Amino acid sequence: MVTPPDSERAAEPGGEDAPDPVHPSDAIYADGPDRDEVEADAERVAEAAAAGAGDAQHADADAPDPAAAAAPDDVIREPEDVEPDTKDGEGGEARRVGPEGETEPMAGGDERPSPKAALVYNPIKADGDALRETLMRLSAEAGWAEPLFYETTVDDLGDDVTRQALEAGADAVLVAGGDGTVRAVSEAMSGSGVRLAIVPSGTGNLLARNLRLPLTEPEAMMRAVFDGDTLAMDIGWSKLQRRNGDTEERAFVVMGGIGLDAAMIANTNPQLKKTVGWVAYVDGAARSLPSAKPFRAMYQLPEARLHSARVQSILFANCGSLPAGLELIPEASVADGALDIVIFQPKGPLGWIFVWRRVAWDNSFLRRFRAGRRVLALRTKDNAVRYSRGSGIEIATQDPRPVQLDGDEFGEAVSVRTRVEPGALLMVVPKNHETDAL
Repeated sequence: MVTPPDSERAAEPGGEDAPDPVHPSDAIYADGPDRDEVEADAERVAEAAAAGAGDAQHADADAPDPAAAAAPDDVIREPEDVEPDTKDGEGGEARRVGPEGETEPMAGGDERPSPKAALVYNPIKADGDALRETLMRLSAEAGWAEPLFYETTVDDLGDDVTRQALEAGADAVLVAGGDGTVRAVSEAMSGSGVRLAIVPSGTGNLLARNLRLPLTEPEAMMRAVFDGDTLAMDIGWSKLQRRNGDTEERAFVVMGGIGLDAAMIANTNPQLKKTVGWVAYVDGAARSLPSAKPFRAMYQLPEARLHSARVQSILFANCGSLPAGLELIPEASVADGALDIVIFQPKGPLGWIFVWRRVAWDNSFLRRFRAGRRVLALRTKDNAVRYSRGSGIEIATQDPRPVQLDGDEFGEAVSVRTRVEPGALLMVVPKNHETDAL
């Protein structure tokens, strides 16, 4: 039997020459330091620690030279000598830095953008001084910026100055004046996303009446700008075509019409209207009715058939209430996305009696009571007044006819194309104002 050399002979288990047990990680760390190298490193660390005290005396050699550190003004600055970048009372606002590194607050840097209101008013129909004073006081109380003020003129009924207010960044616009001023301001406000508040004044205030706003409390409506609610209201648009082919598109918020109603407004004495308000239209009616003659009109609602009829007037309405508590269209809504169409086609003097009965008696009185509504259900219907509803109406006449929008005359037209823009006006209403019936 051949005996292996001593170097290849396995050691006896437990003997003196037995190697350390083989561990699986030895193969991974085969290239690492052995035990002798680790022990040598430990000895060197101990020697360095013992010599640390001796090296301390050489540390000052690495310190900066005080004379060099004090240059260029020979002053050595400690951390507490450096002026802080904010002063007492200053916050974290942006500040301007000058050429020498000095800092000072920028103009307006300590302010935050504040909302601001704008008032558009007719100086003839509204007390401008009182309204300005009240709005400035309420704006200050609410923490708003100083308000903007604009007066209407004969040449600018309010639409141009309202656009100026919107360009100036107004967060809310207040309008004080008659129905014409409200119409013009609403036209400029349509689709702007800025809230509009009506401050009752003037003679008509038909939109304020239809919205059931407080008519005798201007400050209540002004205060609602800061703590009130918002109603998304529809607005109507009418594109008028003249005999020569020219076109013009204007807005209305209450109602417009072509025919007799516009003729009544055109025949109303302007001075009388300024004096007694809507009652002056009686004068216009007295001037217009005797010579009123029906005219042929072609009209069509979207997705409906074309009609041809002899009519006295065709109204397109966003609201249903008239002055003196008369209800022309009891079911009208300012937020239903539709316009109510009323076609007046009375036949002779008796036909006008039917018209008056429908508006002044049926709609304004009987409909308020259950028994009255039963009477109306049993009554034979007449065609003196016809009602329709839709997103608009297109009307064409052979001869030019007068047109009115919210009580203002807009000349004559041979074609009127009317449409509604749902929810385009954000109207301010008092807090918790009842809007379900609007």
